[in-house]
Amino acid sequence: MKIHFYLHYQTRPGQNLSIEILDNENGHKILPLNYLNDEFWYLHLDTKTTNSLIKSVVNYRYSITDNAVSPPVFKTEWGERNLEISTDEDWQVFDFWNAAGAVENVFLTQPFQQILFKNAAGKPKTSPVFSHIFKVKAPLLKPDEVPFLLGHGTALRNWDTAAPLLLSKNEGSENWEIRLDLSREDFPLAYKYGVWNSKTNRFVQFETGSNRSLFDPGAVGKTVLHDGFARLANNSWRGAGVAIPVFSLRSEKSFGVGEFTDLPLLADWAKSVGLKLIQLLPVNDTSANGTWTDSYPYAAISAFALHPQYLNLEAVAGKKHAAILKPFLKKQKAVNALEAVDYEEVMREKWAAAHLLFHAQKMDWERDENWKDYFESQKNWLFPYAVFCFLKEKHGTPDFSLWPAEHQKFDPKIVETDTEADAVGLHLFVQWHLHLQLKAAADYIHAAGLVLKGDIPIGIYRFSSDAWVAPELYKMEKQAGAPPDDFAEKGQNWGFPTYNWDKMKADGFAWWRQRFAQMSLYFDAFRIDHILGFFRIWSIPLDAVEGILGVFEPALPIQEFELRESGLSVSRLTTPFISNQILGQFFGENALAVRDHFLDRRDDGLFDLKPEFATQQQVEALDFLKMKMPPEIKQGLFDLISNVILLKNSDGTLHFRFGIEKTSSFQNLGKFQQDALRNLYNNYFYKRQDDFWQIEAMEKLPALKRSTNMLICGEDLGMVPNCVPDVMSELGILSLEIQRMPKTPGLAFFHPKDAPYLSVVTPSTHDMSIVRGWWEENRELTGRFYNEILGLPGDAPFFCEPWINRAILAQHFNSPAMWAIFQLQDLMGMDGDLRRENPNEERINVPANPKHYWRYRMHLTLEKLAGETKFNHLLESMVRQGGR
Repeated sequence: MKIHFYLHYQTRPGQNLSIEILDNENGHKILPLNYLNDEFWYLHLDTKTTNSLIKSVVNYRYSITDNAVSPPVFKTEWGERNLEISTDEDWQVFDFWNAAGAVENVFLTQPFQQILFKNAAGKPKTSPVFSHIFKVKAPLLKPDEVPFLLGHGTALRNWDTAAPLLLSKNEGSENWEIRLDLSREDFPLAYKYGVWNSKTNRFVQFETGSNRSLFDPGAVGKTVLHDGFARLANNSWRGAGVAIPVFSLRSEKSFGVGEFTDLPLLADWAKSVGLKLIQLLPVNDTSANGTWTDSYPYAAISAFALHPQYLNLEAVAGKKHAAILKPFLKKQKAVNALEAVDYEEVMREKWAAAHLLFHAQKMDWERDENWKDYFESQKNWLFPYAVFCFLKEKHGTPDFSLWPAEHQKFDPKIVETDTEADAVGLHLFVQWHLHLQLKAAADYIHAAGLVLKGDIPIGIYRFSSDAWVAPELYKMEKQAGAPPDDFAEKGQNWGFPTYNWDKMKADGFAWWRQRFAQMSLYFDAFRIDHILGFFRIWSIPLDAVEGILGVFEPALPIQEFELRESGLSVSRLTTPFISNQILGQFFGENALAVRDHFLDRRDDGLFDLKPEFATQQQVEALDFLKMKMPPEIKQGLFDLISNVILLKNSDGTLHFRFGIEKTSSFQNLGKFQQDALRNLYNNYFYKRQDDFWQIEAMEKLPALKRSTNMLICGEDLGMVPNCVPDVMSELGILSLEIQRMPKTPGLAFFHPKDAPYLSVVTPSTHDMSIVRGWWEENRELTGRFYNEILGLPGDAPFFCEPWINRAILAQHFNSPAMWAIFQLQDLMGMDGDLRRENPNEERINVPANPKHYWRYRMHLTLEKLAGETKFNHLLESMVRQGGR
């Protein structure tokens, strides 16, 4: 028996195609294809020589190697194919390359196939006699629609649209198919797919484009045609959603903070107004230090564990143990009446109640078979996390480097006594109930026909169970952050260690794959926080405080020979430039005191920082009040330390400091030297890295995307390399488009009508002021927006009146983008009676403040929101009019 593979693909010189036979038992085999003509590549597999590769079901996919670029690029098509060998005859298979970025592939992801586009498939009709199997993908069909096949010849019904050949598919399969006997037909045959309404039994349409062609198969026994996607409109579906952190939800029964059990109420409201998606911020446990600083949701002590603040105690207690909660009811009522989250009080009360419930239910819980199954499936992260929490509390710090030596590495035997076992068990018990509650909420949301979208932080907390268990996966000597921008002029320092991608790649990104698998227990889609981190991360040394002292990692460095043109030494460019004049600019009347206390004079009249004050961390540790110096001196010293043009990385390589033209060091150079450095700087940041960063991303993102069927959206904001849109488009990852953060240089605003289809548009995110707050921040900018984007004459109103808020949101509802997602605060901003008076009270985060308290709560309950008839009718009409 032979199998003849034919792949329809037009290559260019230097490109070679292969087929990868996917065999988990014997290992995958990659076999080269042969060039046939400008249309096809082929491979003939003979069972006599490749018997081990031929099984009853052959799973395979195609790949391409492009040797025309340096280094060569290797890519695989999206998904995988299967060929069922049902006879001993020869087979020929005709395939089309399936590009990962094809729009239709997005509609084969979890939210569409399992929630939004559920389609009664039915099993394929089998025939004992067939010569051809036709397979096609049609993910955009409506619930009552099925694809059909018609064409020339009797077997293809001679184009009779009243009696087409209906295709069917197995549950979970991507392909619709039909088996036909064409052995008596005269070839060549022309055919097309189309859409049939199975409810009304009526023809709907043919696919677009020219007819497909089928030629004489010759002496080959069976022919399989993988015809790719039916040619149907692929950019017509659009949806809308609401974004809100769980902690911001308010219900009559919650405990001063939103809980997982509040999500069904949100789903009921969202469904009633026509929304199709709920987007949340990260829900992982961030309780590192036991203070309000743990409210920051992007510093998780576990990339897997859920946050105990979202636990609903009443659901844990049930009727049997309801009495245990009676002493907490008064406190619950008090904290639930607060305008903002009191993080510390909520956590204190919830843990006190959880202790009591754990000991009351311990024996029943330990015997629960469902719990045992869950533990077995999650124990590789769950048990180490629980032990980490126990040790963190025992030693009074999450910094495991300060723990006794025997505890600095995870060991299951650390837990020795019954008391310690109970301390660990409490965290297991809480995680179990959090899982049950979030899973129940997710199931409810899905049953309502809504998609649940989560958020994956780019980093992990430095003192987390993940870092404790596998520190080799992270570069603990680095800090992740973001370069300066309009929102944070000194950059951002998140404090997270950066990833050791070489280590992660070595085991096939197992940690990431596990992370996605655990997330898919609840979510259908997710937002990758700072997707730019998969191309390069802003890496800051441990001795720095501000993000301004970071460099992109990895990056192609500056070589010393490149600096010769400027005539400057490395020392001049890497050493803080400090003169008397600069001291006067930075410190004013305190310049003399700073000079005498912190600096050493050099022979050339300039100054160096004394070794004990040479880093920002050293300065941060100083007690200026005790030194009888004004506290503002600290920022001046930070600025002195960062007054450099080049930064020397830990490996000795040289990299430009971001924003060199703003430094006094640069301003004190001659014009020739400035021009030379400016050219080199622009090349470094905007040209030389692009291909390098694209290769970096393509080593990670395809493998990670392949490990999940969740819909992936990327937060691609900030200083975006030119290669990012190409990579995201190639992989079918949705971009994020924000009206006040245009990606086109020189534009002040982005108009939602210009959004690409595979994108999410939103007027604001949790890191920004809401629309009403932004309107009041810059009168000049607001005036331009009023005239240019809203197209209205005259001066802009001082306040964002409800009609202005509605006009801005309407632009987003009408955008061609696949998704329009809005913060709940922006939606409520359309109603002057419903919204808060002060828009600044509705902001969730201020990125420029690393110690921001994340505590925003809705000012009305979800129950009350459901009853706001006027507002809900307005919102529902906007969703409908926007075609979402």
